[in-house]
Amino acid sequence: MIKRKKTKKIKIGNVYIGGNAPVAVQSMCNTDTRDVKATVAQIKELTQAGCEIIRIAVPDIEAAKAIGAIKKQISIPLVADIHFSADLAMEAIRQGIDKLRINPGNIGSEEKVAMLVKECKKKKIPIRIGVNAGSLEKDILKKYKGKVTAKGMVESAMKHIKILESHNFKNIAISLKAADIERTVEAYRLLSKKVNYPLHIGVTEAGTSFRGTVMSSVGLGILLYDGIGDTLRVSLTADPVEEIRVAFEILKSLGLRKRGISITSCPTCGRTEIDLISLAKKVEKALEGVDKEMRVAVMGCVVNGPGEAREADLAIVGGKNVGLIVKKGEILRKVPEKDLLKEFLKEVEKF
Repeated sequence: MIKRKKTKKIKIGNVYIGGNAPVAVQSMCNTDTRDVKATVAQIKELTQAGCEIIRIAVPDIEAAKAIGAIKKQISIPLVADIHFSADLAMEAIRQGIDKLRINPGNIGSEEKVAMLVKECKKKKIPIRIGVNAGSLEKDILKKYKGKVTAKGMVESAMKHIKILESHNFKNIAISLKAADIERTVEAYRLLSKKVNYPLHIGVTEAGTSFRGTVMSSVGLGILLYDGIGDTLRVSLTADPVEEIRVAFEILKSLGLRKRGISITSCPTCGRTEIDLISLAKKVEKALEGVDKEMRVAVMGCVVNGPGEAREADLAIVGGKNVGLIVKKGEILRKVPEKDLLKEFLKEVEKF
């Protein structure tokens, strides 16, 4: 089993992260925050998909003032993503935000940081320090001869942490994101040794659905296997719902979360005598959104099929134009190929 690093436990709205809390899945709206109706609709769709924390961009005061109306209509914690403006952060706090994503070193004067910290303490609002490889401070870039390094990213994070700690504020989460796996992993490993705050992990700007899924799966998989990560986001240039689906598959593959159905299917070979590729896709599509913890196998032949069927709650094992439907290792019946999907889904409903 993966041994997760025990970090400080903090509360974001009605969700805990760090400590012994499960790794939480979050995403970010790509709607215009000022469009309350569209933003709420997307958050509800993401919530249905399993999203547990949602972040919104707050580029101006109109977006900040929309937070209250959005909050009233959703059920998961809302995070405001704010850059450079303490005034926007203060308005987000007034509107009832559950968490701020800011960099205190870029938010203005020491006085403004003190003002923000005071309000966040009063309302128990955590702050996520978000360091991004694409926007490191000029002095740190200069120190590392113009190159963005993992050490430089950690140095930036530590600088922001010290600002908050100087105001006796420790309700903190941290992220260190780069668009490549090597720097991302190195930065998180370095920081994890230095601090005990919960870490939000991700490979930023990972790419479109296919490439981004691969990049995120590799990068996040390495960190999670190391025991690093308390919340995560899979960043895709795609519908944010896809981010949630990929995130849970990553966590399920490592045994860190058990939400929903896990599907095992074989890659097919010359022994396969049913249209397994089509069948597996149809099973996966039919079971999307099912919240029941359940293991399903869709196998093409009798070589590995029976073994996988024994490990699954329900399974299909293919033969010549037919398939066996198996429940917890026990054969229920033999079914013609054309009826396999229909009969298998009947058993899923019973289960």
